[in-house]
Amino acid sequence: MLTLVTGATGQVGKRFVPRLLQSAPQGDRVRVLVRDAARGERFAELGAEVVLGDLRDVDVLGKATAGVDSVVNVAAAFRGVPDEEARAVNRDAAIELGRAAVASGVRRFVQVSTSLVYGAGRGRPLVESDETVPGGGMWGAYPESKWEAERALGAMDGLGDLRIGRLPFVYGDGDPHLVDVMRWAPDWPATQRLHMGHHVDVAQGLRRLLYAEGASGVYNIADDAPVTTVDLFQLNGMAVPAQVYDKVDPDPWCGVVSTSRIRHELGYRPVYPSVWSAKDAGVL
Repeated sequence: MLTLVTGATGQVGKRFVPRLLQSAPQGDRVRVLVRDAARGERFAELGAEVVLGDLRDVDVLGKATAGVDSVVNVAAAFRGVPDEEARAVNRDAAIELGRAAVASGVRRFVQVSTSLVYGAGRGRPLVESDETVPGGGMWGAYPESKWEAERALGAMDGLGDLRIGRLPFVYGDGDPHLVDVMRWAPDWPATQRLHMGHHVDVAQGLRRLLYAEGASGVYNIADDAPVTTVDLFQLNGMAVPAQVYDKVDPDPWCGVVSTSRIRHELGYRPVYPSVWSAKDAGVL
């Protein structure tokens, strides 16, 4: 099987691709789409095929998907980019990639999305069948554009074998995400929770979506233990500001997901069930 991975140089992709190459069955191949030849050299050294070009170039997508059996669309424009760029990458490029996949006869398409598409909590862990109501000023157009991509790909004629992985807050392997989030943490209530997932387990979940026979639809990927705002300060070795204890969490179930489906159907079990276990293992 030849698998195309987009977003290979991003925080998730650059950790996922080496693990995919390492664990791929004998004879399987991996192709990556990158814009920068120099940044593609690392993947070539690991054994990946490298296609140069921009995800937003329709002609490039035709070349990248030619002869491909499966696609894993990891590419994303996250918080901090203009809303127009978020929509161009997360929605428009994903839709064009889906169309290119259909035209090239790709058999399986794994779309990497986010648990932020759920929006508000439901008074319990969020499940894949819950209605999606993306929003929230902090995240910009990211959740909405990811949801629009999910919806468009799901309705696309010819894209039959679609699997969607909704990711939590991703960290580990030196990813600066866990430090960067502290810019916002002082404004959060002490008890506000954030559901996590180590890069090891994100890669595990995406590999299961890619290879499992009979998988279909949406799967939540996350660890077993959401952390609080207080936990975030402690993990970063920072004093907890007094003001966080004066704030009230208006939605204590926001972003907290159930992983029951991926566990029961695909055998997923997090290697690092909590960020604390990852810290103890020295893999933050």
